[in-house]
Amino acid sequence: MSSPSLPSKDKVTPWYKQFWPWFLIGLLFSSIIVSTSFAVMSIKSYDGMVVQEDYYEHGKAINMVLAKQEQARALNLTADLRIDPLTSDIVVDLSGDARPEMLYLDLIFPTEDNRDQSFILEHVRDGRYITQGPDNLRYRWYLQIQPALEDADWRLNGEATFPNENSVALLPEGAKKANEQRRACL
Repeated sequence: MSSPSLPSKDKVTPWYKQFWPWFLIGLLFSSIIVSTSFAVMSIKSYDGMVVQEDYYEHGKAINMVLAKQEQARALNLTADLRIDPLTSDIVVDLSGDARPEMLYLDLIFPTEDNRDQSFILEHVRDGRYITQGPDNLRYRWYLQIQPALEDADWRLNGEATFPNENSVALLPEGAKKANEQRRACL
């Protein structure tokens, strides 16, 4: 005699009605969406070639920059740059053994070269130079001051985060390192 079979309480549901397969498929689709959005952003914000074709010439130019900083150190040049928050005037007080008629100031944005700005500062009195600056200068900038646009004898460099810093000291590179070491000892 055959025994009657008992009805099974465990019903097997099809895979498409269960949670875990859809969770795994969702992870796959979300990774595809995120990677596609990153690809679109990288294409839209192209920042040029990373590798320079004229790397040898670029390397020689670095030596010229070092020579300009060395000349600034030999002339005992330092500059104090201030930006007036109300009028946006850029005032530079230059001390040392050089007093050119004009100074050229380059504000270099670290990541986007289309935001770089250049200014000509007029000599107004003993070592003081002034020009009208941009309104609402914000974020981190590299600063360079030199006496001529091309073939300058010397150059002073600095770095500032605006509007947090209204006054910035620009020094020759070697003097800057010595100043940082002095601050670390204090």
